[in-house]
Amino acid sequence: MKWPGAWAAVLLAVSGQAAMAATPLKATLLSPEPDARMDRSRLERQYLGHPGGPVSDGLKVALEEGEFELQAVDGAVQLATQTPDSAAAARSAAQAAEKAGAAVLITDLPADWTLAVADAVKLPVINIGEAADRLREQDCRARLFHILPSERMRADALAQTLVSRKWSKLLLLVGPSPQDQLRAATAQASIKRYGLQVVGTKSFKLSGDPRERDLANPLLLTAGSSYDAVWVVDSDGEFARGLPYRTVLPRPVVGDAGLVALAWHAQFERYGAPQVSRRFAKATGRPMTASDWAAWMAGKALVAIATAVPKGPAAAWAKALAATPLDGSKGTQLSFRAWDGQLRQTLLLTDGQGVISQAPIEGLLHPSNVLDTLGADAPEKKCRTTP
Repeated sequence: MKWPGAWAAVLLAVSGQAAMAATPLKATLLSPEPDARMDRSRLERQYLGHPGGPVSDGLKVALEEGEFELQAVDGAVQLATQTPDSAAAARSAAQAAEKAGAAVLITDLPADWTLAVADAVKLPVINIGEAADRLREQDCRARLFHILPSERMRADALAQTLVSRKWSKLLLLVGPSPQDQLRAATAQASIKRYGLQVVGTKSFKLSGDPRERDLANPLLLTAGSSYDAVWVVDSDGEFARGLPYRTVLPRPVVGDAGLVALAWHAQFERYGAPQVSRRFAKATGRPMTASDWAAWMAGKALVAIATAVPKGPAAAWAKALAATPLDGSKGTQLSFRAWDGQLRQTLLLTDGQGVISQAPIEGLLHPSNVLDTLGADAPEKKCRTTP
């Protein structure tokens, strides 16, 4: 078949423009399927009461917002999604994405799955779903970055807030799960770091056995001690949500109920945050949660490095991530720490209805960056590699 001359000229022009266009940055989101966190009963138990949704929502909003910036440099970001149902499936999906030309992987996976992905590829991996400190410490990996704040960062934010309020004597209530025990140890490290005092530690247990009813009785658990606040560690959230206003002494509850430390809250009203929350709510029909903010920040990071590094090997993408400052609409410039890949950031202290304060607290000092008072600082690092 012979093309008319005019059509041939058009095709040549289009193909020439395509050849001149920058190669898009390809990214792949790995999110579990099925996702137990999206179970309706679990969402209903969450303290903040916000309806949950897929983290892909935050990524899509950020990429749409970055279109103008990308077009200005003839850049582009292509996002694919894979839904593994096991660590092995996550590893295979990561390897397939790398083979297909992905430059960055974004993981919303459990800790062991995240490590399986990081060990399977030579690409930078952005963790937006796992707060476990071990991923930033003894189990850290090169080119593994973390946007969601770690458990230690959240605990430090709470401890700083307690210091600022002069609530120095704490009653610590801890749940029965292994995760609760790990998080309680993290809380105690933050309490010690900021000079607070634990006047008592008690375990609680929710049970359908009438003989164990007293193990979850707030009045019994909070009796017999003098304290300024009750710090509750309850990863499931069912016990914690019923604790405020049910303590023997009229004292605040912090931790997993009462006053909590989060990366984001939809009622944050400073530094352009209301505009961010409104754009997200308009696009998705629901409030922006901390997980959504982490995904949104991952999208902003993709736009930033696609703009800064039009092309390059995995090492170039990782270097660009490590060196590129980000704006998280929290009032200060955010960046990744060199020693553990964690995104420095302010945290919001909220009672579920609004934002009470921010951490780091005002007046706190640090030799180089006050944001490093949240989480493991450089002298405390346990990570033996660098992103």
